[in-house]
Amino acid sequence: MAKVELKQPIVEAIAEEIKDAQSVVLVDYRGLTVAQDTELRKQLREAGVVYKVYKNTMMKRAFEGTPCEGLESCLEGPSAIAVSKDDATAPARILCKFAKDAPALELKGGVVEGNVYDVAGLTELSKIPSREELLSRLLGSMQSPIANFARVIKQIAEKGGADAAEAAAPAEETAEAPAAEAPAAEE
Repeated sequence: MAKVELKQPIVEAIAEEIKDAQSVVLVDYRGLTVAQDTELRKQLREAGVVYKVYKNTMMKRAFEGTPCEGLESCLEGPSAIAVSKDDATAPARILCKFAKDAPALELKGGVVEGNVYDVAGLTELSKIPSREELLSRLLGSMQSPIANFARVIKQIAEKGGADAAEAAAPAEETAEAPAAEAPAAEE
């Protein structure tokens, strides 16, 4: 009974981590060097992804009744879990990119926004840019027409500045002429 009591806080911690997660990805980390593991953890941490190694039995208990329950078949051999509460594609994107240079890292499966994905699905998801990159692209595409419009107006103003001055001068002369004639007509 003492062992169960010791394990319960760990199961609760895992359950808390995955509770509001945008994505959860399981990997087999066997074969990574210490330097590779350190670099991987650094990249994940910088992206706001929690990366931890837990016993499979603990994860199975924590996954019960959650969308992650579909990952139980992936829980064989050593497993590490990467959890992101903000960016749904960050764990898959970082882990897939890292696995290209470190083939020892194997993706097992994941849950992204409530849907279970296999390795092929995670690989496809990893190609989706981050939320920040998508927002910057959107902002850039929104700013482009405005910037082009501003450039055109500026060119018209620069080119038309001389034309506008010439056009204004005759308009002033014609405006003065009727005014001069008007008092004469009243006399």
